[in-house]
Amino acid sequence: MSKDHKVFLSEKDMPRQWYNLAADLPTPPQPPLGPDGNPIGPEMLAPVFPMNLIEQEVSTERWIDIPEGVLEMLYRWRPTPLHRAYHLEKALGTPARIYYKNESVSPAGSHKPNTAVAQAWYNKEFGIKKLTTETGAGQWGSALAFACSLVGIECKVYMVRVSFDQKPFRKMLMAAYGAECVASPSPETKAGQDILAKYPDTPGSLGIAISEAIEAAVTDPSGESRYSLGSVLNHVILHQTIIGQEVKKQLEIFGERTPDTIIGCAGGGSNFAGIAFPFVADKIHGADIDIIPVEPASCPTLTRAPFSYDHGDVACMTPLLPMYSLGHEFIPPPIHAGGLRYHGMSPLVSAAAVEGLLNPRSIHQLECYESAILFAKTEGILVAPETSHAVAATIQEAKKAKEEGKEKVIVFNLSGHGMMDLVGYDKFLNGELTDYALPEEEITKYTDPLKNFPQPSTAKSGKW
Repeated sequence: MSKDHKVFLSEKDMPRQWYNLAADLPTPPQPPLGPDGNPIGPEMLAPVFPMNLIEQEVSTERWIDIPEGVLEMLYRWRPTPLHRAYHLEKALGTPARIYYKNESVSPAGSHKPNTAVAQAWYNKEFGIKKLTTETGAGQWGSALAFACSLVGIECKVYMVRVSFDQKPFRKMLMAAYGAECVASPSPETKAGQDILAKYPDTPGSLGIAISEAIEAAVTDPSGESRYSLGSVLNHVILHQTIIGQEVKKQLEIFGERTPDTIIGCAGGGSNFAGIAFPFVADKIHGADIDIIPVEPASCPTLTRAPFSYDHGDVACMTPLLPMYSLGHEFIPPPIHAGGLRYHGMSPLVSAAAVEGLLNPRSIHQLECYESAILFAKTEGILVAPETSHAVAATIQEAKKAKEEGKEKVIVFNLSGHGMMDLVGYDKFLNGELTDYALPEEEITKYTDPLKNFPQPSTAKSGKW
């Protein structure tokens, strides 16, 4: 086996196509629905997204070519390295071999630019002049700001208020790329005004910020604005699969065969799906792989929420999507893993979970921060609070391998660095953070209204 600490691919080895799991799911994905409960057509999404991205959203083609213009932007940081975590392994005394895909090397410091540059490019090709979006922790807003600066279109970001206050450097980075960033809920939109009138001290939520961003796009009198989403939807997930495809090639160079465990943190699902979906395809075809999405115990979408049709935003401007959801009106507690505080999970990730292809897990934030500190002391990288969930699960699995005496291969996605999240680390190190398990009565309060929506089938490997 190679003793290399990290493996790089050459640019000529970078994937030239995105992988679409919708083509291989044992049961085809269920469609998004309109207000009348009937499946929507592409034309209903046209005021929100350009048609070239809508085509990807509804596609069931297995492979979709990456345009040369998008590849040229991806070359700025891709392919990203795959590291062997020798020092973490030694500290844990585990027989497991641990690898991590380092997505923190992108200009915005996370996996998010993989789809941001694609979405900006497709919108530019369609003639769009301005993009609006939401952001939780600020990673997505930074990524889209960067991408818009490359293609030459305007960008406006509605940032969840608690993160706007907790993470000032993210909004500074957005400004450096030329984007406008405002705290959400804001008085600029009707959706924001309505929330502020009802909950003036709200910390905000991604659902609220999405409503504001969509409203701003569809009410632009010029007709030259569109909305851009950083996670959840199929075309976003599609663009991230370049991660897992690179990992496969890099594991081969390391001398590894099929990994035993794939891990990624999960909020809306994009970074998890990015590394996991190429391996989910292998699992569908018989590979023995444990695939683990990890979420906060305070926002347990996959582990405790129902699988239901629900809106992706609080103002119900999005179609009804079949997903695990805590309810579109859910206001998450202000934990520091801001990017994992979304109420719903990607429909494709949800479908894979319903099929039994995933083993979701939730972890409390103190264990996540403790794991991140150990990782920083051994591997040297301070990860984003979101990524700390993947690190924590990786350490759990490595300890389990030690107990069982098994030489497992564990791969996780290091989806972003934490250099702009030092306030959260400072509070952890000073003992100011606590664990918070979402009470069952809170889940019931927010999910009970979902019973009024059409209910998706929970069939496994059959017709919905």
